[in-house]
Amino acid sequence: MALWDSAEQSTGSRYSRPWLAKVLFAFDARLRRRHAVFEYTGDPRCVFRLTVNRSSRALVLRDGTCVQPGQRIAGLHFWNEQVPSMPENGATIAWARQMQRAIARSLAELARYLASRPDLGDVTVVCADAATSTRTQSEQLARIMARYGFETIAAPERLPLAERVHRFGENILISLIVLASNAAALRGDTLMRVRVPIYLSRRALEQKFSGKGEERTAV
Repeated sequence: MALWDSAEQSTGSRYSRPWLAKVLFAFDARLRRRHAVFEYTGDPRCVFRLTVNRSSRALVLRDGTCVQPGQRIAGLHFWNEQVPSMPENGATIAWARQMQRAIARSLAELARYLASRPDLGDVTVVCADAATSTRTQSEQLARIMARYGFETIAAPERLPLAERVHRFGENILISLIVLASNAAALRGDTLMRVRVPIYLSRRALEQKFSGKGEERTAV
């Protein structure tokens, strides 16, 4: 499951096809249960859900944080129902600021959640897949997330067949959600979405978002 571009999903009317939205969100809920994706806070301003899984690769982040294959990492997924709705005429400065504050708030809540869970003490990295319709858009999203401390580490050039099939299935689901939320936003390249893996060390998360870090990043 990817951290995909939520803007298309929330443009204009949230449910242009309510019956389809109901089916899709029910299916999405089943997928979340299957992949153990959960809400780590009850804050209505939080735009992320969380899962804890194991890294499939070795990683070294800029601050020296190392991850070995099989080590547990935290994965972020958009909490679509709580993502601020984009105005019908597209992104505005007010919407962008609202989204920035929401992301900062969500990461501050994540820092508090991890600090409250001694059983997750071995989780040293937070990750997500920035997924949009083109690589240029994904790189733009990655640059935005860099403001919050995330860094991009390229994925292997050639993914296993099973992973490619899984991602195509995700793209189909994303396309259907866009169709249900705002059919006018659906584009032909939605099925060809690409992903840019982004990572944030727990050390950087705590430094940026513990205490007053949320306010510094949000402005």
